Amino acid sequence: MNFLSVITPCFNEEGNVAELYSRVQAAMAQVPGCDYEHIFIDNASTDRTVEIIREIAAAEPRVKLIVNARNFGHIRSPMHAMLQARGEAVISIVADLQDPPEMIPELVARWREGNKMVLCVKRSSAEHALMFLLRRTYYAVVERLSSITTVQNFTGFGLYDRKVVEAVREFDDPYPFFRGMIAEIGLGICTIPYDQPVRSHGITKNNFYALYDIAMLGIINHSKVPLRLVTGLGFVSASVSLVAGIGYLLYKLIFWSHFNVGIAPLVIGLFFLGSVQLVSLGIIGEYVGAIHTQVQKRPLVIEKERIGF
Repeated sequence: MNFLSVITPCFNEEGNVAELYSRVQAAMAQVPGCDYEHIFIDNASTDRTVEIIREIAAAEPRVKLIVNARNFGHIRSPMHAMLQARGEAVISIVADLQDPPEMIPELVARWREGNKMVLCVKRSSAEHALMFLLRRTYYAVVERLSSITTVQNFTGFGLYDRKVVEAVREFDDPYPFFRGMIAEIGLGICTIPYDQPVRSHGITKNNFYALYDIAMLGIINHSKVPLRLVTGLGFVSASVSLVAGIGYLLYKLIFWSHFNVGIAPLVIGLFFLGSVQLVSLGIIGEYVGAIHTQVQKRPLVIEKERIGF
């Protein structure tokens, strides 16, 4: 008899959590020789999400709930839930129903074949075509920049063996990039393609800043290429300036009486060098910010309440 953990991070998902619970329950009923716990971790929702999960937990002992003291973000909260799970394997599935719970029996079957990680990879998505294209482009860029081989079009939906969970715990990262961790661990990975459905209730909580934050976190955590590009850009800028300066000097010596440089090249040069400096400072600042977060060593979340544990 295997014991599994299903974790579901949620924030303002009152229209989805009850249906998700029912679909996970139905999917787990199709897995022979298995018991499970379903851990919801709520990021201080302002709607009825917590109330609905309370009602479910009161009737179903398998359901557990962690209520965070505030919204700690969609990066830290899921990681905390994973570290609280006690199953032989952990299944991560979001509350917006874009991760089909009906795939759970296949995930468990692949895990029982000996795979330590069974990752669900998006083959297509019902989201806007431009957004899906941008995501695919981003994954490709990260793959090119990263020093390790990452799994493209993977958002965290999948099953992770207890050995993987304990390896993640050892990272002790206060602001973890989970997809990068999975690639870094390097245990046996099995991928399953799926078609992501459209969100049926509510709206996405991933605004532009959240997406940018994840994008930069993925790059700076696993690549020094941007820093090398800053150095290279400095050399290129210095070389261009030197060549331009020598060119203007020679042109002035040859056409002493007719050539008037004017102020335009000076202004253009200043704006060019200023933009190079700002871009360079921005890239370096991202790395300094990551170091600052690591040094602070803050907990992933602060819990307000636990139910069902």
